[in-house]
Amino acid sequence: MKVLGHRIELLTGLLLHDVTMAGLQELRFPEEKPLLRGQDAAELENSDTFLLAMDTDWKEHDIETPYGLLHVVIRGSPKGNRPAILTYHDVGLNHKLCFNTFFNFEDMQEITKHFVVCHVDAPGQQVGASQFPQGYQFPSMEQLAAMLPSVVQHFGFKYVIGIGVGAGAYVLAKFALIFPDLVEGLVLMNIDPNGKGWIDWAATKLSGLTSTLPDTVLTHLFSQEELVSNTELVQSYRQQIGNVVNQANLQLFWNMYNSRRDLDINRPGTVPNAKTLRCPVMLVVGDNAPAEDGVVECNSKLDPTTTTFLKMADSGGLPQVTQPGKLTEAFKYFLQGMGYMPSASMTRLARSRTASLTSASSVDGSRPQACTHSESSEGLGQVNHTMEVSC
Repeated sequence: MKVLGHRIELLTGLLLHDVTMAGLQELRFPEEKPLLRGQDAAELENSDTFLLAMDTDWKEHDIETPYGLLHVVIRGSPKGNRPAILTYHDVGLNHKLCFNTFFNFEDMQEITKHFVVCHVDAPGQQVGASQFPQGYQFPSMEQLAAMLPSVVQHFGFKYVIGIGVGAGAYVLAKFALIFPDLVEGLVLMNIDPNGKGWIDWAATKLSGLTSTLPDTVLTHLFSQEELVSNTELVQSYRQQIGNVVNQANLQLFWNMYNSRRDLDINRPGTVPNAKTLRCPVMLVVGDNAPAEDGVVECNSKLDPTTTTFLKMADSGGLPQVTQPGKLTEAFKYFLQGMGYMPSASMTRLARSRTASLTSASSVDGSRPQACTHSESSEGLGQVNHTMEVSC
């Protein structure tokens, strides 16, 4: 039996004003086991707060795949036919640096208690990873995507809702294109669907000659304004990227990401036999983020009836770190749009919304169908869901 839930359907150009969220608070969680393998107590004490989490509930796994081992941490167990939430981090980071702030945010607990959560670390990027041997061939972006079905099969997931950032968003999008039946929805932050041209490639090479690897990666992660201001967050990430992530392994991942090809996607109806993501997608980018142009272009290539574009004010290059409250709220509505959590509590954003709400959900845990507009095919190119959130 299906009951109506809520979903924000926001038309292009709609701006949500006066959205007030609880101020960001510094979260500190005790850690009962030494997850920073190979580091002494002094190094652990100096690690930034966002590396610490409620890890006692998490279980670590090394999973065999056709292209090598994947380090995965998981909390919970599959709940009926509900999908798992599967994350993939950006280059320069790992699941802790990328997602701890977001998943430890208080309001996020209301969501995660309903789903099993699975964090995937790209090969060799996890905390304490051993350096790859000389001559190791790092998997291509396509191969990284092809490693994920092994994770799904290992844990017995029927399908997943992916949350990816930057390089991780690209991997998850590729995964959804190759294995569409395994993906029910995607949250893609800072995704760039384009491969690098030779000018970009040359600029990256030049940057590598004149800057340290952490500083080079920071230009990918943060806005120019944040880098010039040299905020505490930028300083923290510079330290963590240099000290926590194996630098040789990171260089391999960085090189492979910058060698990526264009995502083979086109908006339906724009070219014959257009290929695009078939699942609901929420695109997220911060204002003035280095990935802003890429996310806008990706939005233009996706089906507007199943895509929501969220541009977050005052969030910079890492919205999941700087604005976890707003992102949690948007993610909640995204899930409700797919029929999950219909009775989740409403917050300030919900009370201030100025859009129609419509969705369907299933109370028995069976896989619901995402809602779409019922406009005629002639109007598809004119429809879009854009949510701009400001403080």
